[in-house]
Amino acid sequence: MKTDLSKILSISGQHGLFLYLAQARNGAVVESLSDKKRMVADVKSRITTLEDISIYTSEGETKLREVLLKMKEVLGDSPAPSSKASAEELKGLFAKALPDYDGDRFYVSHMKKVVDWYNEIKEYASFDFTDPDEEKEEE
Repeated sequence: MKTDLSKILSISGQHGLFLYLAQARNGAVVESLSDKKRMVADVKSRITTLEDISIYTSEGETKLREVLLKMKEVLGDSPAPSSKASAEELKGLFAKALPDYDGDRFYVSHMKKVVDWYNEIKEYASFDFTDPDEEKEEE
């Protein structure tokens, strides 16, 4: 099954990733990817779709979708290092997967989020992403 990154959410203050299910009067109904528990994400929560996230590079920005696919090429079937891994290990991974990342604006704290997201998508979804350009053409 294809993973639609526009429906996969990161919610500030909540651990893990969530699948958008429906609009609620006071927010959005979401389901945790890992344990399938449902909750209402409040309107005041900072909710971001993974489709909207980009990583700073020396050439500009690279969409998270592309970064995750490059990480998969580097890691193969292995999981990404834990977010508790050393800064050097994380920087080494991103140096291989995204050699032109901007070290002044893409911090180790960001790398930790990306490896957590990578591992969660690997375990609970797939790297076979829907292509938003193809969907626009179909309409």
